[in-house]
Amino acid sequence: MNETLAPVREDETVEPSLPRGSLAKTAVTVLDECVVEIISDSGEGAQRCGQSLGAIAARMGNGVWTVEIIPAEIQPPARSVAGASGNRIRLGASRIANGGDGVDVVVAFNEQVLLGRVRAGELKPGCTIFLESMWRTHGDARIAAAYRETYEELVERGYLVVEVPFERLCKPVVPDPRRGKNMFVLGLLCSLFSFDLKLAREQVRLTFRKKSDTVVRANLALLEAGAAWAEDNLDVKYRIPAVRATEPQIVVNGNTSLALGVLASGMEICAMYPITPATSASHYLSEVFERVGGIVHQAEDEIAACTFAIGASYAGKCAVTITSGPGYSLKQEAIGLAVMCEIPLVVINVQRGGPSTGQPTKGEQGDLLTAIYGSHGDAPKVVMAASTIEDCFYSVITARKIAEAFNMVVVVLSDSNLATSQQPFPRPKFDEAWLAPPIDQSPVPFGTKPYDWNPDTGLIRRIVPGQPNGMHTITGLAHDRDSRVAYDPVINQEAIRARSLKLAALQKTLKAPPVFGDPEGDLLIVGWGSTRGAIEEAVTRARAEGLKVSSTHLHFLQPLQPGIREIMQRFGKVLCVEANWCDRPEDRLIDENNRRFSALAMMLRSRFLVDIDCWGEVMGQPIKPATIHDVIRARLA
Repeated sequence: MNETLAPVREDETVEPSLPRGSLAKTAVTVLDECVVEIISDSGEGAQRCGQSLGAIAARMGNGVWTVEIIPAEIQPPARSVAGASGNRIRLGASRIANGGDGVDVVVAFNEQVLLGRVRAGELKPGCTIFLESMWRTHGDARIAAAYRETYEELVERGYLVVEVPFERLCKPVVPDPRRGKNMFVLGLLCSLFSFDLKLAREQVRLTFRKKSDTVVRANLALLEAGAAWAEDNLDVKYRIPAVRATEPQIVVNGNTSLALGVLASGMEICAMYPITPATSASHYLSEVFERVGGIVHQAEDEIAACTFAIGASYAGKCAVTITSGPGYSLKQEAIGLAVMCEIPLVVINVQRGGPSTGQPTKGEQGDLLTAIYGSHGDAPKVVMAASTIEDCFYSVITARKIAEAFNMVVVVLSDSNLATSQQPFPRPKFDEAWLAPPIDQSPVPFGTKPYDWNPDTGLIRRIVPGQPNGMHTITGLAHDRDSRVAYDPVINQEAIRARSLKLAALQKTLKAPPVFGDPEGDLLIVGWGSTRGAIEEAVTRARAEGLKVSSTHLHFLQPLQPGIREIMQRFGKVLCVEANWCDRPEDRLIDENNRRFSALAMMLRSRFLVDIDCWGEVMGQPIKPATIHDVIRARLA
């Protein structure tokens, strides 16, 4: 196991490993980091186990990033290669910002879900595998044969396979061990990584706080049993140095962070229709929103959800609608209505693989151009992209402020890689400036027109129903300053000009994006959204090798932040790295006249007339730092 994990510190001694199939006897080995996966069939609790392990590690003071492993089907067949459900947990001695590269330790509840991860290339060479052994003597001869065949294949591949009879060990504690193995495994892993069992007990109580005392006691007993078994049977133990945080932390996933941002922003209406992978954000809001006066409205469809939010915003309170790619496509005509009527609206799009139904549970950054240019006609919208789980929180607050200050639609892009990943970050300290101001009910000065566009900024005064002297009719048709339907060509162009000017007015308030690394060099990596952690880790590795590479990550995609041209000009080459498709130059038919560039590269090339290259990956999973590192090396070879 020591051969496959992160490097052992120089002051630690490690004895040679035992033969394959057993664990080496060593002293406590100090690791800089370790990537763990817990995988099972759906419904066996592997995801809950992984989330709990991540939370315990975070409370210990370790850096943590978890990634949910979700099958494409809601309930895939049991023991299927494509049906792996679980969690990847990357543990570190310092802050962790992505799911890492290969896996060091796997706990698998059957060999078939494990095969899926092996064939996907997710395991490091020599990875240690704790494998449920009950299948070896299964009553169905075909299942037993499949298990033995897979076991032999794993050993031949060089993995260290440790068979553990999880179900048999859990039966004395719970009548249905299939529903208890996850907490037994949690205890085993807490022992393996020298985690404080007191914190583990507290986490179990928190996890099952809505269940009966009987359920809580049973899961605590399973936790203790797993830890005791590991202490008695495993001759290896690890410790990842931890640095306790100096300020309170929270451990949430990206969707919960978005929901907390909605709460903190002062918005009181969330209108939605269930869609993967965005739904859990509204699930969280539905549990807590009413306590602070908010309402979650589940509409009959995506269009109704969007128009409900627009109506609430028109009435005076900026509202939010949460969706994913297919839902965003359905909302586009309604979003155009909000643009035409200049009604503030926040739209959160948690992207997933497409087109059509695509890959509902897999990540992709395929909606950037749709968010910016979607809707018929000229419909300028502000588009932002959250790049970390913490950023999900603050992006929603910023979006609400911009929406109301400029009377615009603001789209916040996240994706499933952020949505289901967990990471600790400092507990936000509430600031009243986050909240929406009170609804203005003061009389509107006589002569004020509802669309009295400022000639320089395009801004108008927001007039809400009920304001004295402010009565007017809104329309999705072309209209004049008095909000009367008008097809006059001059008036139409004046209105389009004003709505466009608002983007320029906002852009003048933005700061240049920061550069990660030196301000000049041979290669600049440009990214947006959830790829930030992997890009910056890859850049750090490349810089440690002496390569002159830096990166910048864009928070605003429309309008683009100032200073981007000047940043790019200080580097010999510029490369966009994105989780959307771009044609490969090495493909036989691809040349400079027909190559499709990635979304951001296309935008930057047209905006700044700079020869920007691009690289993308659409594997339905987070891009790994090692992959980007290889791309950097190739570009600078």
